[in-house]
Amino acid sequence: MTNPVDQQELALFRDSVIKALETEVAPQYEAWEKNGIVPRELWNTLGNAGMLCVDVPEDCGGCGAPFQYSVVVGEELARLGFGALSTNVMVHSDIVAPYLSHLGNEGQKRQWLPSMVSGEAVGAIAMTEPGAGSDLQAMRTSAVKDGENYILNGSKTFITNGQHADMVIVAAKTDPQAGAKGISLFLVDTSLPGFSKGRNLDKIGQHSGDTSELFFSDMRIPASALLGEEGQGFVYLMRELPRERLVIGALGVAAARGSLDMTIQYAQERELFGQKLSQLQNTRFEIARMETDYRINKAFVDQCIREYEEGKLDAPTASMAKYSATEMQCRVADGCLQLFGGYGYTTEYPISRNFIDARVQRIYGGTSEVMKEIIARSVLGRSPQK
Repeated sequence: MTNPVDQQELALFRDSVIKALETEVAPQYEAWEKNGIVPRELWNTLGNAGMLCVDVPEDCGGCGAPFQYSVVVGEELARLGFGALSTNVMVHSDIVAPYLSHLGNEGQKRQWLPSMVSGEAVGAIAMTEPGAGSDLQAMRTSAVKDGENYILNGSKTFITNGQHADMVIVAAKTDPQAGAKGISLFLVDTSLPGFSKGRNLDKIGQHSGDTSELFFSDMRIPASALLGEEGQGFVYLMRELPRERLVIGALGVAAARGSLDMTIQYAQERELFGQKLSQLQNTRFEIARMETDYRINKAFVDQCIREYEEGKLDAPTASMAKYSATEMQCRVADGCLQLFGGYGYTTEYPISRNFIDARVQRIYGGTSEVMKEIIARSVLGRSPQK
């Protein structure tokens, strides 16, 4: 059992996060959305504000805070409508850093974790390939042992933080004939020769999100860059995915709260047919439906957070949290936009950004369809192979 989190201290931390975001992010976020990427120095700003990798152990440069503190950072980014940035920070703090903390040796931890905490190094993880998508076993990126080095070749796509990344955890085949058992993970320093990044991908939402193509061409990386054991990459990926999916669910719940809050305020101010929008039965029933949807998912995600902290969260339950919360996020964003009417379809009102930013939540980290299959397997077993 872990020690219970002091809720008063957690609330004080949440307040400090909100103040930092309102000061450092809110005034410039629209410009970043138009530019299509956040500035690199923002990472240093977030690090200085104590908002990166907060649950990294103290001996690795972090605060050693409970997991809930890291969740709070993502929640407030999402609730305030900074969907793209919430994704970028989530990958850095809640995916890459835990891989290092759980699998890295002391040298690897000392090399990367302190600079990730400070924002001097930005982390990314590269699994998806142009021809593989959700099928990790079909990846073609290879890492061939050559003396004290590995030669890395291949490409990855849809890589969050790819433009700014200083270190990328790359999944590659070290044994092409071994299927899932031939996948290994590497800590790739992007300053080494042979690494290149493609364009920052144009997306329908999360415009300021750093999402890139990455290329590895005869890239020589030291054998010391191997993360964990060779051939265990797929096992590691499956082991770490529950936290990723849980945090995506938490972001979905928080984003839905932000959508509801702005819609409730709008409904109480907007007049239609001689009365407040909030007095119309349809509005009242829709808000009631969405508030209920939100609270049910919030309760479940909070339960999953407690289970994760206690080491009890399994993959199917994490998949339920991700699946249910992100589907709810999209329902709420759609319902809220509808109540704004034509104004909701203009970029003048933030609900439009919440709507388009929400859509990818049902795709990355494992699509809703993949989540349903994982859940079904836990209940019904695997379906017969055709």
